[in-house]
Order: sequence, then C-alpha cells, then structure tokens
Amino acid sequence: MPLYDMPLPELLTYRPQVEEPPDFDDFWSETLAESRAVGGEVERVRHDGVLRTVDVEDVVFPGFGGDPVHAWLLTPTHASGPLPAVVGYLGYGAGRGRPHEHLRWPSAGYVTLVMDTRGQGAAWGTGGDTADPVGSGPAVPGSMTRGIGDPRDYYYRRVLTDAVRAVDVVRDLPQVDRSRVAVAGGSQGGGIALAAAGLVDGLVGAVIDVPFLCHLRRAVSITSTDPYGEVRRYLAVHRDSADRVFRTLSYIDGVSFAARASAPALFSVAMMDPVCPPSTVYAAFNAYAGTDKEIARFDFNEHEGGGAAHDEAQVRWLNARADSLRG
Repeated sequence: MPLYDMPLPELLTYRPQVEEPPDFDDFWSETLAESRAVGGEVERVRHDGVLRTVDVEDVVFPGFGGDPVHAWLLTPTHASGPLPAVVGYLGYGAGRGRPHEHLRWPSAGYVTLVMDTRGQGAAWGTGGDTADPVGSGPAVPGSMTRGIGDPRDYYYRRVLTDAVRAVDVVRDLPQVDRSRVAVAGGSQGGGIALAAAGLVDGLVGAVIDVPFLCHLRRAVSITSTDPYGEVRRYLAVHRDSADRVFRTLSYIDGVSFAARASAPALFSVAMMDPVCPPSTVYAAFNAYAGTDKEIARFDFNEHEGGGAAHDEAQVRWLNARADSLRG
C-alpha cells in the first residue's frame, strides 16, 4: 500500500471537528455508573501452566451490565509490591489466547491483566472465552455493526465499559500500586486503550498503537478494508441509515475520548496503513488533551506499524513514567 492519505505537513496539524453528540459525557457517566452499580464478584483461580517466572491467574470479572468477562492476570513471581500494572486490550477478532503470549509487560515488572474482548476470539490467534450475551438487529458479519442502530444497543458500548471495569479490577488488587496503572493496546486494542484514557482519571500512561475507532466518518469513507468495510457494506444495503449509524458511532469515536484524556500517552502511526489510516490516527493524537504525548511514525509500514522494535520502545517509555511515581 503506497502513501495514500494526507501529506505529512497536513497530518501534523490535522484537527477535524468530529460529530460529537451533546450528551456524550452524560451517556458515558450513566453507562459506567449503571454497570458499577450492578456489582459482582471477581473470580481468581490459579492457572497451573508452564511459566516459572510469572504467576498466572484465570480471572472472571463483571463487565457491562455485570456480564462475565474473562482475563489473564500475570504477576512477576519474585517481585515485591506494590507493583505498577498494565491493562492490555486486544486486536480485532482476537481472544485472550494463552498466558505465554502476553509476557512482555510482566517480564518488565508489571502486573498485567489481559482482557478478553467479548464476542471475539475466533478470527485469529488462539481463541477467546467471553460471550457477548446481548443480541442485536441485522448486522454484517463481524463486530462493527452489532446494534449499530442505537448507541445504547451498540456493541462497543459494552466493550468500552468492560475496559473501564478492567481498570477498576486492577486498581483493587493488593499487589498493585493504584497510582501506577496504565492501559495499552494495538489496533482495536489501541482504540480501546484510548477510550479508557478518556474515561478513567489518574492513569500513569496510555500506550496507543495504530489505534482503531478514530475519526469514524472519515475512516469509513476512505478505506474499504475491514473492519471499517463492515460499516460500508451495511450502509450499501441500509441506504437510508447513514445518519443513524454515524450518530451511534459518534459515541465511541476516539477523537472525542482523546479530547478528555490527560494521562501521558505514546501513540504510533503507520503511514501506509490501510486498516487505520494515518489521518484518523493524527486526528486523535492532535486532539489528545494530555500535554505529555508522543507519536512514533513508521513511514514505510502498513498496519504492523513498528513491530517488535516499537514494543521495546513502549516499555522504555512507560518505565520512565512509572518509575517517576515509585513510592
């Protein structure tokens, strides 16, 4: 995929006005309050696997509406707490897989909660375990159009609430320093991490890698690559539904969450990315309200972005922020 989006000088200052509903803040405040009020117990069961330097627990916690959400909890075996922590979110179609797939952050000394994404986990990787028990109307195969006719029924309302509840769970763990909790993810996980940064105060950092779910009207308009292509195909059939669909999407647009986020943030963008186009990433980065923010640019990469080299840079970046708050 060659360069196809805006020239770099335009991207650096790109600040579009996204379609933000007037009740955006009330919508999310009420959504989170409702799910927190449901309550529910966090279940933790030791997982006896092959790892010797990381303790693993199979966790189930109450997410949106109290629905059970699965996660892996990985704690460095010989570290003394309270420790910094990372809540990790996954790419589109993946599930939490197996514990040994998630060793980067715990190997760097972080308690790590890897949240399963409800209703996903069968497209690639090694599987997921969390159902999405909420039904929806007609939808294109995939997740993007589930319940898209109404923001209260929309799939990502549930997912983003799960993401916030995952942070709640980690902050209550006895081995965690609640002042040093970060969120991290790539692609869909990056979009979820960005939303969490806009919905949760006091995070030590947000690692937002080639994020999905940003500047959604433009994304749907300029790329036919899935997952955005799912919305395009839906609208090609439901020809009179565009206003309703984009109203729903406006409640989960990463640009709006960015404008409410204050945690230090490390973004990344790939300039030849057909999945999460550069202009959609820069729209969120330029709107990000936190003053400690950086973006790593990969000029000749597609959606893989910086790969393993950037993984290392992310750890170094977060170490600097977490270590500065060490008690």
